[in-house]
This record gives sequence, structure tokens and C-alpha cells, in this order.
Amino acid sequence: MNESRAGCRALLLAVALLPAFAAHRATARASDPVTPDPTVPTGVFSDFLTGEFAANQADPRVAAQDFLRGLAVAPASPELLQQALLAATLGGLPEALGLARQLPDNPIAQMLLGDEAARTGDWEGAAQRFRALPEDGFTRLLRPFLIAWAEQGAGRTDAALAGLEPMLTQPRYRGVYALHAALIADLAGRAADAVRYYRIAEADNGTPTLRLAQILGSFEARQGHEAAALQTLNTTAQDMPILAIALPAVAASLHERMVPNALAGMAESYLGLAAALREDNEDQLATVLLRLALGLRPDFAAARLVLSDILEGEHQPDRAIAVLAPVRADDPLEAVVQMRRADLEADAGQGDEALRQLQALSKVYPDSSLPDAEAGDILRMKGDYAGAATAYGRAIGRIGTLSERDWPLFYDRGVAYEQSNRWPLAEADFRHALQLEPNQPVVLNYLGYSWADRDEHLAEARKMIEEAVHQRPDDGAIVDSLGWVMLRQGDVDGAVRTLERATELMPEDPTINGHLGDAYWAAGRKIEATYQWRRALTLNPLPADAAKLQAKLHEMTTQAAAQVPASQVQHIP
Repeated sequence: MNESRAGCRALLLAVALLPAFAAHRATARASDPVTPDPTVPTGVFSDFLTGEFAANQADPRVAAQDFLRGLAVAPASPELLQQALLAATLGGLPEALGLARQLPDNPIAQMLLGDEAARTGDWEGAAQRFRALPEDGFTRLLRPFLIAWAEQGAGRTDAALAGLEPMLTQPRYRGVYALHAALIADLAGRAADAVRYYRIAEADNGTPTLRLAQILGSFEARQGHEAAALQTLNTTAQDMPILAIALPAVAASLHERMVPNALAGMAESYLGLAAALREDNEDQLATVLLRLALGLRPDFAAARLVLSDILEGEHQPDRAIAVLAPVRADDPLEAVVQMRRADLEADAGQGDEALRQLQALSKVYPDSSLPDAEAGDILRMKGDYAGAATAYGRAIGRIGTLSERDWPLFYDRGVAYEQSNRWPLAEADFRHALQLEPNQPVVLNYLGYSWADRDEHLAEARKMIEEAVHQRPDDGAIVDSLGWVMLRQGDVDGAVRTLERATELMPEDPTINGHLGDAYWAAGRKIEATYQWRRALTLNPLPADAAKLQAKLHEMTTQAAAQVPASQVQHIP
């Protein structure tokens, strides 16, 4: 059975912070007509995103400098220009704007030049650039937002809303277009129009993400409905506990506009599409859009959090940490940023520094369990299970009234207790977790497997694991647990079939391959058992598991040698 870091709290901030576009896109109705995905880049632009630049994507800033040196030799090369532009934009380098001026038909260049016109107050020029964007590919979705915000920047609210109004007839994306129409009407002081559009956005997006909750709550608070605003935030935090630490600061900022001007509205547009692309693993294009958002609004904490998430996914924790550095200390999301920074520092091998930061955070936010819970995760990964259990205990102690969403803390502390050989305490925590969240497959599996391993409560363990398999039939680790408890019960044939299925699901797992070897041995299939144990040893098992496998192979060899004449012993493998 595999046990991974922060399995229950592993929530991508890119998901938790998704603006309405991405959240709505992820829940598109099955009845929507099937059309080619407009967010997937096509043609030459796609080739540059996914082809020749791939070798340099580890650090686009280095790649950009290489391309710029190449341009000094071959300045007329369109291919090199486009690669240099992409790399400079991905790296957030100022040279991107100069390169954009040489590529008037490139979509990235058009957006960079339109953004520059907007920053200088040339809203007519910005609108002209945005109207020239292609009406296919990802820009088909982005173009109406940018044009509308350029119109609003020029003081033409009627034109801005008129440009978005036809988009409200598209069921799949109506919520996000309505949100931007609401933001424009709100900014123009047209409260009645803003209310109508906000209601459409809220209805089409269900439970709001943090970003949408901030926007809706801000409008409600500024209209004198502070209780409703706080309720919106609390509802969101209940569904996304990782964000609860930011609630006090977010609530304190409710009377501020989340989108205070047209430039911020454009940045919001880029963030929305970037988050949707992030969800579809289109990370390069998402990074381009996030860089554009930050070019317009450098202090945009939500965009920086999503970008840090992408960089972490590319195994670049140091760059992910650097992206978060410009976030202001008084930003409402500063607590989330600090939590994120500690997580990244742990990933970068700076666990002690991460723990110091989390300890400081726990003092600043004494009512939040999150810093201590994160500290428990880090200590657990370091192998300090006793320290992890203590940290999880502090986290539990900070919770006033327990609810079903708190089951992960009891599960995590139970794992820490079990790994530090304090089984009675672990068993109590697993049971408590199931009281809070009955039939939670993660807990059912861990407790059931642990009982099977200890040869205790086998009937109850099998029932628990069967329920977990029912919920997650393709989870190889859980299927392995079922096979293991079957073997413990003496159901050898059932165990062989089940463990063979588990190895099909997770063929590279040493524990599962070792268990299948045990089942083969019990079934009298000793040659196959030997093969599975040897295979398990090649899959980097934990040292303790490797020792057990080697002991089984040694015992098997010893038994075989005892049954063969001494003159033939050298022929036994």
C-alpha cells in the first residue's frame, strides 16, 4: 500500500483559485454540442508551442537570450523571431515587446502590443489590436473580453456591454461572459445592470471559486449586503478548506473593488483562460497568458499563484518561489501565498526553512489548522513520524467544532502513528476519521489493509476494502489490499485473480508484485512466485520490504537445495 505526501490536502491552487471561465468550462454539460476545442492552439503557432521550443522550455529566459543572440546574426528569420518572442514572453522578459513589433500577425505579439497601447492610455489602438486577433483557436474566446475592456477603458460602457451581450447566448461559456459584463457595469456605476449580470454568472457557476467569491462578495458588500458577502465567502471556504486561512483578510477587503479599472479587467480575462488551459495541461500557453496578465497587473496574486503551480509541475520549485516574491504583504491572499511558499521550499529540499515559516504562520493565524497540518505533511515525508503526529495533533486542537471535512487530519495522524509503531492510537484515529466521513475509500483501505497485515478483524477488513474497491475499481493500491486480505483469509484462488488485476493496474509497484509472488507461492506456483519476488526487487522497494523479499528468495533457494543432490546444487538459480 502506497502512502504519499498530503494525499488528502493535495489541492492545486490553480483549481482553488480558478476564475469563472475555468470552473464553468470544467463542468460543461453533456448536452452541449460537440465542437473542436477552441482552446487548443493550431497551425504554425501550435508548432512553435509544442515543437522546436520544447528543448529550451526548462528555462525560457536562457532560451530567449540564445534566440536573441541568433537574431543578431539572422535578424530577418521569422522562425527565430517567433521562437524568441515565445521564450521572452514565457520568461517575462521586457525584450518581448520589441520582438512583438517585428511580428504584427503573431497572436502573442498582437496581445502584447494591445496591452502596451492600453497601458499608455491609447484605448483606440488597443481595441484595434484586439480586433485583429484571429477568430479561431484560443483567441476566439479571449477576443471579446479584450475588446470589451478596451471599449470600457475608452469610456464606452454601452459598446463594451453590447459586445458581450451576444456571447450570453452560448450556454457553455455564458457565466464567464456575464461575469465580465457585470464587472464592466459595476465599474461604470450601473448597479442594476451589474446585479443582472452577476446573477447570471453566479447561477451558471454553482458554488463559487475563491476568485469568484471575492468578486461577488465585493459587490454585495459595496451594496450594503455585508452579511450576504460573508456567507458567500464562508460557503466557498467550506468546499475548499485550504483557502480558509485567507478568509479574515479577504473579508476585510470586501469593500475594495476586485477589478478596479479596465487594465485589471484585461488581466482578469487572461487569468480566466490561463486557468482553463492549465486544467487541460496546456501549460505553455497558460504561462504566456499569465505573463500577459502580470504585465498589466504585476501585483496580481491569484495569477502568481497559478503560475507558481505550473512551475512546480515543471519541477522548478526555485522559480516558483521567485514568482511569488512580488506579492504585497497586505494582499488578501498573502496567507495562501505564504503557505504555498512553504510547500515549495519543502519540495526544493529546504524543509527546515519551510517548517520555520509554518511555525511563524501558526502564531499569526492561531485559529487555523493549516500551518500545523502542512508541517505534519513535511515531517512525515522526512520520516519523522512522531513529530508529524504531534503536528497533526496541534492542528486538530485548533479546530473548534469538528465536521466531515476534518477527516483528513485524523487519517494523516493515524498514518503517522501507524508508521511510528503506535497502533492503538492509529486505529483510534482511523475509526474517528470514518465517524466524520463514513465510507471514505482512503481510510477504509488503510485501516482494512493494516488489519489484514496484522491478521486481525479479517472479515471486517475485507468488507471495508470491498467498499473501497466499489468506489475506486481502478485504483491498483486498493485492489492490491483486497487481494492481500483474501490471501490472509485463505482464499488463495481469489487472491491470485485479484492481485493479478492489481499488477495490471500498477505494473511497476514493488509491493503489489511482491504480494502476487506470495499468492503464487501459496497456490503452489513456485517458479512464478520466484519471478514476481525478483521482479519486485528491481522496482526499488523500501529497504525493509527489500529485506523481506530477499529473505523469501533465500528461504526458497535453501529449500530447493535441500531437495537436490549436492553435485547439482550449483545449477539452482
